[in-house]
Amino acid sequence: MTTANLDAPTETANPLLIGKGLPPFPDIKPEHVVPAITQLLAEIDAGLTQLEANLETSLNSHSQLTWSDLVEPLDRLTEKLTWSWGVVGHLTSVKNSAELREAHKTMQPAIVQFFNRLSQSQPIYKAFKAIRAGETWLSLDPAQQRIVSAAIKEAELSGVGLEGEAKARFNQIQMELADITTKFSNHVLDATKAFSMTLFKPEEAEGLPPSLLSLAAQAARADGDSKATPEKGPWCITLDFPSYVPFMQHSTRRDLREKLYKAFVSRASSGEFDNSPLIERILELRQEKAKLLEFDTFAELSLATKMAPNVSAVETLLEELRQASYGAAVQDLENLKTFAKSQGFPEDEELKHWDISFWAERQQEAKFDFSEEELRPYFPLPQVLEGLFKLVNRLFGITVTAADGKAPIWHEDVRFFDIADETGQTIAHFYLDPYSRPSEKRGGAWMNDCVGRAKITEAEQTYTRLPVAYLICNQSPPVDGKPSLMNFREVTTLFHEFGHGLQHMLTKVDYSGASGINNIEWDAVELPSQFMENWCYDYPTLMAMAKHYETGETLPEHYYYKLLAARHYMSGSGMLRQLHFSLTDIELHHRYHPNGNETPAEVRSRIAKTTSVMPPLPEDNFLCAFGHIFAGGYAAGYYSYKWAEVLSADAFAAFEDVGLENEPAIADIGRRYRDTVLALGGSLHPMEVFKQFRGREPSTAALLRHSGLASVS
Repeated sequence: MTTANLDAPTETANPLLIGKGLPPFPDIKPEHVVPAITQLLAEIDAGLTQLEANLETSLNSHSQLTWSDLVEPLDRLTEKLTWSWGVVGHLTSVKNSAELREAHKTMQPAIVQFFNRLSQSQPIYKAFKAIRAGETWLSLDPAQQRIVSAAIKEAELSGVGLEGEAKARFNQIQMELADITTKFSNHVLDATKAFSMTLFKPEEAEGLPPSLLSLAAQAARADGDSKATPEKGPWCITLDFPSYVPFMQHSTRRDLREKLYKAFVSRASSGEFDNSPLIERILELRQEKAKLLEFDTFAELSLATKMAPNVSAVETLLEELRQASYGAAVQDLENLKTFAKSQGFPEDEELKHWDISFWAERQQEAKFDFSEEELRPYFPLPQVLEGLFKLVNRLFGITVTAADGKAPIWHEDVRFFDIADETGQTIAHFYLDPYSRPSEKRGGAWMNDCVGRAKITEAEQTYTRLPVAYLICNQSPPVDGKPSLMNFREVTTLFHEFGHGLQHMLTKVDYSGASGINNIEWDAVELPSQFMENWCYDYPTLMAMAKHYETGETLPEHYYYKLLAARHYMSGSGMLRQLHFSLTDIELHHRYHPNGNETPAEVRSRIAKTTSVMPPLPEDNFLCAFGHIFAGGYAAGYYSYKWAEVLSADAFAAFEDVGLENEPAIADIGRRYRDTVLALGGSLHPMEVFKQFRGREPSTAALLRHSGLASVS
């Protein structure tokens, strides 16, 4: 029997205690957090004590421990807490409020304490090792073996081998890191929200496209100016991406671009939201944690659970890509300067950072004869979704159907969908929260799991619990009665997150420890997401979704070829930017010394000498908003985007090799991709999964070709 757990939640006074199924979002209030999590922790703590006692009895009597003695009860024990705390974390990122933040802050230390206790439990660690050394080991399937091995390694990296003062210090570090990384994230949200620039005169809004004028007038109305209109203003510009990016690309007011740019790059770097001291403290604590675990640096600790074998391998790949892109990036800037001067930019002036987006947009318009804004009317969200769903049906044989109203939601803009296989059987669900809400939702885009796939036995009934994903974007919202009209970058972002979602939802693994993206090495996790972006340039895919929101007219064909031609526009600069982030991250976590002779900002400036063609401004404190590495899972792992992009480009090349118009062959390879990359989750090492799909190890050739950087022999 298979079930989605979509039935009505059990009646309980506190909705966070339900512990399974789809969360009843409208019923969940910040005041539920502390009592629910407190109660759950007390119950689980008692359960853990009991499990440890049972395991010790078995270990002492030398009984043969099995999977069902250890892994199954452990999963049952932590499931409710993972569900409830997961809901709290999700709401903190999409519906942030002072009350929720306070509740999260109150309970976080207790959560960290519990997971420290769990991961450092000697009876559990010894039991996992006994299973690996025991007679039943060979009867476990590869997924089970990998889960056991990962649990042993995780315990060792969580301080299970530490004692006395070292253990107490390790746990203090974990506690403090949890607190200050959350604080870091909140500071970025607050600093982004705190800045806005209101334009009152038409000349201040010169050059701005209609889509931004509408959005900015809507922001002004939300800010209390009820009479604001797209035609007459006032217009409120914010640091939120749908507002910031088009302003930098189109505003003819160089002085205002400078003001906005400087506000953006100095976010969270001064005053009450200053993240500078937090960065130094985070790096110091991570370094100390690594030393306690007998690693020389935090980067080495981070790589202990990744595909990349060591720091040297990471730096070798990044250097290979840097050498391929640096010359191209230098040429990009020279070409841009020449173009700007040909268009009247003063001969005796230098292009500044706030000029780059503006002139790049003008150069792209001149070179390829179109602007991103011209394309927006052809990418209304409903139509883009339809094109995306047709693509995954074509590639993987799955059908996506709207199921709005079937699941409780946290905001009226959130949608809910079902996924069915070829037989029509529902196999997964997902939420989509597409629009930017700077007052309560953190920036960026991500996929998170709401419910993971697993075989569950309850009351002697066994069923497969279906996976449910959260897909979160921050794209342009609907304005003035029009649907969300997306720019092409927002389209590729949606495809990217859907790729993550597919790996979560199409998993065939029935153990929660390795289903979906669980137990996948972090530097392979971006493979399916980056793979999906390639399809945005595929002719049938693009033409199926690019239809004018008013007339239904398909995007004129010449635009497709212009988009294709523009794909490699300034790709050297784009690649170099990612390498700058990756190399800075590795340097900070591998060679930087707290209280040494360089600050983190100075480390970044030094790295910029070989990874930027324009040195950062003195006030550029980008690190203070670099949530990926200081508040997310990418510490000493930002290189993962490039590492996985080698895999994803090579995976897409498998489809190119047979011809993208060859439907039967595309369907065959799509099925193989689904049965390997998307289905196997963390049940096998990613290199084994890749080889099962591709028949060989990956090569960088496809990435350099897709980036337009392959050297011409």
